[in-house]
Amino acid sequence: MVNKLFSKVYELHRRYWKIAAVLTVLVTVALIFIFHYIFTHESSDDAFIEGDVTVISPKVSGYVDKVYVKDNQPVKAGTLLCAIDPRDFQTSLDMAQAQLLAAQLEEQQAGQDVERYKALLASKDISQRQFDMVLLRWKTGNAKLDAAQARLQQAQLNLSYTKITAPVDGIVTRKSVEPGMFVQQDQALMSIVLPDRWVIDNLEETQMAHIHPGLRVDMRVDAYPGVVYRGHVDSIQQGTGSRFSLLPAENATGNYIKVVQRVPVKIVFDGPPDPQRPLVLGMSVVPVIDLASGKKK
Repeated sequence: MVNKLFSKVYELHRRYWKIAAVLTVLVTVALIFIFHYIFTHESSDDAFIEGDVTVISPKVSGYVDKVYVKDNQPVKAGTLLCAIDPRDFQTSLDMAQAQLLAAQLEEQQAGQDVERYKALLASKDISQRQFDMVLLRWKTGNAKLDAAQARLQQAQLNLSYTKITAPVDGIVTRKSVEPGMFVQQDQALMSIVLPDRWVIDNLEETQMAHIHPGLRVDMRVDAYPGVVYRGHVDSIQQGTGSRFSLLPAENATGNYIKVVQRVPVKIVFDGPPDPQRPLVLGMSVVPVIDLASGKKK
């Protein structure tokens, strides 16, 4: 009876140590993997989707005649976005054409006078001073003709500026113009978001020791849980975010408190993102940079 009891206790004790040994090995392997992952990867939650934005502004002032697009509408380069009332500019063009015609006639008459006075000067019928005055009038007429041609070209340009077209392919956003509005030159009317997307990851300066272009990056966008985007480090901004802020820190004045700076790192996608999951500018991203994925060039 006692022997059987000792035998069972011994068997349980032996099984316990086997289980403990297996658990120890598993925990050790897991810790090795975790520490290896920690030391070979860098991550940050201060990362966002970025892209190019073109602001559309008029080159001339006037009342908006028509608006041809709406918010979030895809457009191609050359698409007519809106038009400014062209009547004032057409009138200016007509006046410039009339002034050019008058300048041409004046220059032509002065040129004919120069030819006549040249013959009279050769026959000594007029003085050199009289000829010089006619020649001066002809040169002045040439200058007026050049000025009239320049005004005509400017009037033609101003008339063409009343048609505002898209300079690039993209999607219209932040449209703030409506028919009947008076718009000023260089006033922002709308923006066009270009299709290219990338990620700006603001890493702490203490994380930058092994960051270089070419490293592989796995990215998760908060808007699409479970979806992993592949990309790589494209470039590193040559200045911290605070250095290019509106009011950079003046560390040489007053009391100084050291703050860990952030360095913007540009990450590009390896392939075009899924159009069914649009990446909107400003979306939050969690990138994980694999420091062991490439050698520094």
